[in-house]
Amino acid sequence: MPLTIGEVFDQLPGRLRPEAADGLERTLQWQLTDLDPGVWAVEIKDGVARLIPGGVEEPDTTFTTTSEIWLAIAEGQQDAMKAFMAGKMKVEGDMTLALRVPELFDTEA
Repeated sequence: MPLTIGEVFDQLPGRLRPEAADGLERTLQWQLTDLDPGVWAVEIKDGVARLIPGGVEEPDTTFTTTSEIWLAIAEGQQDAMKAFMAGKMKVEGDMTLALRVPELFDTEA
């Protein structure tokens, strides 16, 4: 059975690769539209990720996409860069940080 959006975000902090996040202090935010709308942020600090449901006021990077696209990316079925290039996902803020997300988190479900 596929994971729900909430379940994917609940699991995200546990998927952080501490070695990839070493020395990083940033906040990523996802704004999902459509079927299961909502905002979730993940704060990365001291090699640990913390989920912030509802998001934060000033994230370093914000991804805006549909629930369907985000689930596909999170499950490793959709390449995030291809989704961005195809206009299926918008990215605001720190683009360098956005490009690091695939190395920061494991995508295997």
